[in-house]
Amino acid sequence: MSSGAWTVVAVAGVIGAYALGSRRLSTTPVSSAIVFTGSGILIGPAVLDIVGVEHDSAALTVLLEAALTLVLFTDAMTVRRRDLATGGFLPGRLLGIGLPLSIAAGWLLAWPLLPGLTAWELALVGAILAPTDAALGKSAMSDPRVPALVREGLNVESGLNDGMVLPFFVVFLAAIPGTSYAHEGVAGTFWRALLLSSALGLLVGGCGGWLLQAARARGWVTMEWRQVHVLAVAAASYELAVITDGSGFIAAWVAGFAFGYALRRFPAPSDSEPESEDRTSEFAEDLGGLLASVSLMLFGAVLLGPALQQLTWKIVLYAVLSLTVVRMLPVALSLIGSGLRPPTVAYIGWFGPRGLASVVLALLVVEEHVPGTETMGRVFAVTVGLSVLLHGVSSVALAERYGAWYRRTSAGRQLREGGAVPQSPALSAGQSSTRSGPASTR
Repeated sequence: MSSGAWTVVAVAGVIGAYALGSRRLSTTPVSSAIVFTGSGILIGPAVLDIVGVEHDSAALTVLLEAALTLVLFTDAMTVRRRDLATGGFLPGRLLGIGLPLSIAAGWLLAWPLLPGLTAWELALVGAILAPTDAALGKSAMSDPRVPALVREGLNVESGLNDGMVLPFFVVFLAAIPGTSYAHEGVAGTFWRALLLSSALGLLVGGCGGWLLQAARARGWVTMEWRQVHVLAVAAASYELAVITDGSGFIAAWVAGFAFGYALRRFPAPSDSEPESEDRTSEFAEDLGGLLASVSLMLFGAVLLGPALQQLTWKIVLYAVLSLTVVRMLPVALSLIGSGLRPPTVAYIGWFGPRGLASVVLALLVVEEHVPGTETMGRVFAVTVGLSVLLHGVSSVALAERYGAWYRRTSAGRQLREGGAVPQSPALSAGQSSTRSGPASTR
């Protein structure tokens, strides 16, 4: 049997085994990310050597790119303006202030710990390890004991920051000689990867969503094919940008926004179909989640396993700092004056897990043959691997502990975490406020 066939058998076996125990494991510290990443290390060259870079690199690249494309598209598709407008101070601060500060902090801390890398390679390290992945801390972001404001804020941040970091990524990559973006320079990259790709995404996503709603209004499309249509729009936006030498990921992310807006802007008549439009992205989200899980397994096999055999204290220290200082300090700075209590700020700061976006962007750097690829690859692998372990193990326990703190503290009083609007100095001095009740976060 060929090595490729054994890879399929191994991956299918892990998926099937996890599926059988998925409900039982969902309430334990053993997250799906831990299972798939750990299984990847087991089937990789470090242990059983079933999966390896030399014979599975092309398939790995396609899988990772497809997974990130779907995740970017569906995350953007489900974000609504009111997610940012109602209680939106939290994702707004995390994205507008925290994300740039995280990139800068990751860049600066890499200088003393990762010698031998150029300034732009260090900048790439900061950018690639800045986006968060909600799937790695699912319990922390979905536990109903956690205030809705915090849950929604973390989910919106995770859904948007992977796309927002892409412009930084392509500009930093364009500044490194020898990469595919370098021959056009920063200006050319800005035009093709940012402006042109965004325009293509708007066109494909907007037209795709409008056409779908028009077909629904006439009763031409079934639920099943409506969900397949989402995949077609996501794939078309990605490939059209690639054909024009732009960024497929940026195009897919922007297309998701345009597609979701079109579904809401042009709703089908209520009598055209009894089912809710919210199910339109259901299949794409499920498929994206499956591909992301498989991607983590292959990440464990071809990147993390070999990296663990060549660890240095500087790489481990940088990984620890990336998950703590580089994330938590910018979050704390971005939330100054927000009215959130210290336990909430610490909770939000800790749950910034690194996942699929970092893995895919790291793979793109490897494909570009950046001079510092070997060192950078180990840093990415160890940081994401450590995040999978620590955020996965801590999510259930910390969500329970934080939820208990919030329940005790909010008893008989109104907290900002519950959606309360902070009082002005005049109000806090004795004037009464006419605002009532916690604001809805969705």
